[in-house]
Amino acid sequence: MKFDRKSMLLYAVTDRAWLGAKSLSMVVREALEGGASFIQLREKNLPFDEFLAEANEIKEVCKEYMVPFVINDNVDVALACDADGVHLGQDDMSPIEARKILGDNKIIGLSAVNLEQAILAEKQGADYLGVGAVFPTSTKEDADYVSYEELKKICEAVSIPVVAIGGIGADNIMELRGSGIDGISVVSAIFAQKNIKEATENLFKLSKEMVSSK
Repeated sequence: MKFDRKSMLLYAVTDRAWLGAKSLSMVVREALEGGASFIQLREKNLPFDEFLAEANEIKEVCKEYMVPFVINDNVDVALACDADGVHLGQDDMSPIEARKILGDNKIIGLSAVNLEQAILAEKQGADYLGVGAVFPTSTKEDADYVSYEELKKICEAVSIPVVAIGGIGADNIMELRGSGIDGISVVSAIFAQKNIKEATENLFKLSKEMVSSK
């Protein structure tokens, strides 16, 4: 597993809402085949044992593709399955505390909605930022909105990688051009699509084009 700015190009966050007859590991594999460069396992309602079993399964798939794999919010699951790291929200454990538990070699990402939070996150040792929502999103209806101007200010103020999150799809990704972000984080734009591999391939191509013109 290699983590760098290129890992941020297409950051896929799982959601079991659209699984149908498929397993989560199956749809994650399809996304990885399409070029997803980072996977976050997000589960809000699974019991610990089920969450851990699923995490171990997804971790092995990500290892095949040499793509970073992190757990959303749950530091205990991240530790138990030896994930590559964890992604934290503003209401979760601080990056400092997570680092004490997970160790120096793990990836710690943090969500931020403004310049102050972004600067503090870097000072506290976060390895990357997820900034948004940059567009309206049905996945997280209570998400705070981050303007293009604020997103750009954040990218200029921090040295760690930044991914934009929230409502991003093939139809609006180019609106983020020039902001300074290193990639995009998506849920439904991949996992709600009929052909996940094809949708991922298209998003990866668009993200690469968008980032190269920043």
